[in-house]
Amino acid sequence: MEKDIEILYIDDEKNNLIAFKAMLRRRYTVHIASNTIEAVNILLTHLDIRMIFCDQRMEGEQGVDFFERIKKEFPRPVRILLTALPDPEIVLDAINRGNVFRFMRKPWDEADMLSCIEEANRYYLTHSLLDLKNRELVKAYEELDKFAYSVSHDLKDPLSGIVGAIKIAMDFDRVEQFHEILELMRKSVVRLEEYIDNLGEYYLVRRGDLNLSIIDFEIIFENLIDFYNVFLKSRGVTINTFADQSYPFICDKSIIELILHNLISNAIKYQKKEEFHKTINVTVNTEPNQVVIIVEDNGIGIPRESQDVIFNLFHRASDQAEGMGFGLYNVKNAVQKLNGEIILTSKEGKGSTFKVIIPSKG
Repeated sequence: MEKDIEILYIDDEKNNLIAFKAMLRRRYTVHIASNTIEAVNILLTHLDIRMIFCDQRMEGEQGVDFFERIKKEFPRPVRILLTALPDPEIVLDAINRGNVFRFMRKPWDEADMLSCIEEANRYYLTHSLLDLKNRELVKAYEELDKFAYSVSHDLKDPLSGIVGAIKIAMDFDRVEQFHEILELMRKSVVRLEEYIDNLGEYYLVRRGDLNLSIIDFEIIFENLIDFYNVFLKSRGVTINTFADQSYPFICDKSIIELILHNLISNAIKYQKKEEFHKTINVTVNTEPNQVVIIVEDNGIGIPRESQDVIFNLFHRASDQAEGMGFGLYNVKNAVQKLNGEIILTSKEGKGSTFKVIIPSKG
């Protein structure tokens, strides 16, 4: 909609301000300023302004000087300079110093002004999208560097452990010694297998299309409890599940399972060792257009200083359990892929609650 286009017009002549706003107010959201100080305040409070029209000859600060001054702080709005006499020196200054997109002659013609706004808006949208893609690309490269380093490091560790164990075993004579070394090798293989599983989840989240179906959380809960049954018994953890499925929920079953697996796995790993009643509560409520999933535990909790970065790639807030720092990162990306949100509430020593809200795709 044209009303979504916000424009700032700066001129020290009051009649020009009134005429500009009167001409365009029905089509666009127009802000006016009689000086550049007022203009900066408007830019600070209206971050969606797409273009700035500024008169060249004003008291206090000329248009080119103003554009040069704000181009670092406000790089996105398209800059248009209005001048009655386009002096060649002003033109060069405007291009070189103020990054001016276009000149408009004063007094302006309405048809020319509308054409200029349409052209400036197309330029704004193109460059805003490019700027967004560039930022995403920079972030992706940074993540890839970190990912590549971690993969080489975390894959090498268990393999080195296996090779080292084999070298030691070459000098053994007694069977019981082999049993000890085989247990070390088994642990290394389990770590390697876990890492490969994490990589699989990482790429599952990044695949293209969603595979949609009606989700039955009771079935998912049965499978999860079967999967974690040995871990739960060996660690003395009780898991309680509840699903209110009053409304159908349509989503990608694999990604929903990924989210629940990682949240429950974390809740098991980070229970308090001395706690007698180790408990995990998992509740699901389907609503008309979304599902709310809550995974709550009475474990060790997450330190306040780690709560802002707990979802970062390879971040681990505690050394209580071995891990690669993939789990919550995969959860966050999975939730984002489904256009949902995840909310963490945690107190160190008291436990953690993860609330996940995901819109239905049906």
